[in-house]
Amino acid sequence: MSDATLPSASTPTKPRGTSRARGESSAVQIVLIAVSLAFLLLFLLLPLVTVFVEAAAKGWEAYRAAITEPDAQAAIRLTLLVAAIAVPFNVVVGIAAAWAIAKFEFRGKDLLISLIDLPFSVSPVISGLVFVLLFGAQGYFGPWLQANDLKIVFALPGLILATVFVTFPFVARELIPHMQSLGSSDEEAALTLGASPWRVFFSVTLPNVKWSLFYGVLLCNARAMGEFGAVAVVSGKIRGLTNTMPLHIEILYNEYMGAAAFAVASLLALLALVTLVLKTLLEWHYGDVIAASRHH
Repeated sequence: MSDATLPSASTPTKPRGTSRARGESSAVQIVLIAVSLAFLLLFLLLPLVTVFVEAAAKGWEAYRAAITEPDAQAAIRLTLLVAAIAVPFNVVVGIAAAWAIAKFEFRGKDLLISLIDLPFSVSPVISGLVFVLLFGAQGYFGPWLQANDLKIVFALPGLILATVFVTFPFVARELIPHMQSLGSSDEEAALTLGASPWRVFFSVTLPNVKWSLFYGVLLCNARAMGEFGAVAVVSGKIRGLTNTMPLHIEILYNEYMGAAAFAVASLLALLALVTLVLKTLLEWHYGDVIAASRHH
């Protein structure tokens, strides 16, 4: 046999079963995509469509009456008010916590990170019960609050406290990895050039993380408007006074006023959809910003 007939050691040989492996890989991809789409259709899209279909089931007049009814209007205003107070508070505290964690080394840093993540691991109902234990009539501070004619539980302050607790991690958790990826070189350069710490923060740090900050604000706001467990415990579910939109929807549904419940739920769903659209648009921009910051 001549050397010409022998396969060269440098000649690449086609692995056996390559076509089969590729075929199996394609089949697996198709199955995974089909399962994902079926899950999204069954558990996300179908319930969302059902909300709007049921909301419109009795016509526009019934829908308008349900969302303009005084208790519904009070629930809408209260939901927006709680979100308008809780979200800015979490923005300020979240920025401060993220700045401290990402830019400085200090004793207790790991503990601070764990405390930021605490609302993710504690049931919202438990957090509501803690506030009742602290500020309720029979709570630790209850007698002092009553003596000074102050009311926290079953009033607006309790709703705000519960909402702030469950939504606190969102802003900080979006900012921390972004600030860490950026490093401190820009801030150090600005300080070297004579800028004050506050000038550095507002002119360098904040502009660098503005998109991740906005992204965290969207997530925080969505959770604030949709929070149920903690708010349900501290609100007392007083119709027209301490009922947020989720609580008002539950009461309507329990009273067999299904069309009205779905009408109010559709408003909450619309707010969620607006947040989702903004979140998606930000993700397109946000991904580019994070990639650029990693090459900074």
